[in-house]
Amino acid sequence: MTNDRSGAQPTKNEKRAAAREKAQQARLEQKKKERRNRYLLQGGIILGILAAIAVVVMVVVSSIPKTYPGPANMLSDGIRIGAGFVAEPTAALQPGESPVASEPTEDSDVVDIRIYLDYFCPACGAFEEANNDQIATWVDSGAATLEIHPVSILDRASLNSQYSTRAANAAACVANYSPDSFFAYNSLLFENQPAEGTTGLDNDELKALAKEAGVAQLGSVETCIDDVRFKKWVNAATARAFEGPLPNADIERVEKTPTVIVNGTAYTGSINDPAEFAKFVSTQSGNAFTDEQKSTPSPSPSPSPAA
Repeated sequence: MTNDRSGAQPTKNEKRAAAREKAQQARLEQKKKERRNRYLLQGGIILGILAAIAVVVMVVVSSIPKTYPGPANMLSDGIRIGAGFVAEPTAALQPGESPVASEPTEDSDVVDIRIYLDYFCPACGAFEEANNDQIATWVDSGAATLEIHPVSILDRASLNSQYSTRAANAAACVANYSPDSFFAYNSLLFENQPAEGTTGLDNDELKALAKEAGVAQLGSVETCIDDVRFKKWVNAATARAFEGPLPNADIERVEKTPTVIVNGTAYTGSINDPAEFAKFVSTQSGNAFTDEQKSTPSPSPSPSPAA
């Protein structure tokens, strides 16, 4: 007789086994679900962290000042101006490159004058007031070239307005966009030189002087002034001047402003005695200026023959 349980109800043992199997299957499914949720949660956290990092990186990168080349026409860290106040054109100094010293003039009768100055410096203002007219006469007539190197060492004296840097930047903007207006703009910056211990001229005033100087591309110059586009160049050029070595000079570095170098020799005389400076220029030139140059109208003395 066979034991056929077809259609019979499951025994208690079979029910318990089936229940255990069902419970085990449920536990496996729950573990899979928990594992899946954990992966999703971890993935979401990682994605969130990556997104947060990306935002931080974007903010940091956007806050880093853009690195621009130096101003055009100031490859030597200065702008050289010749006859008729026409500036010598040069390429812009690229980031990371070293300045290239201006080539000596081929005409030995033309005097080379270089001035390192800070537009907030009272001594620079005194030198400018005493000597600008006669320097203008020599440069305009072609008897001398003038190379101006703006530096920034007196920001601390401008009540946190960074006037020295802003003024040097404004001069660099003019050199870049309207180099033949540089001499006029340089003169106006000193004619309107603010006193130390003030905030100096604001950007609107610097832009107004650029307009008065007759700069070309005025809109570009104004934007350049507002953006302080050449701030990093001003800082780097200042460091180079004070660290040295200076090219074609009998001094190693700039130690004060103004530093005036004539045909490679630093001027150590009075900053507000135009006759003394004129004599020094004549001595360094090795010869007197021509009668025609002497007769050029000037309210300041022309150089006298070397002693």
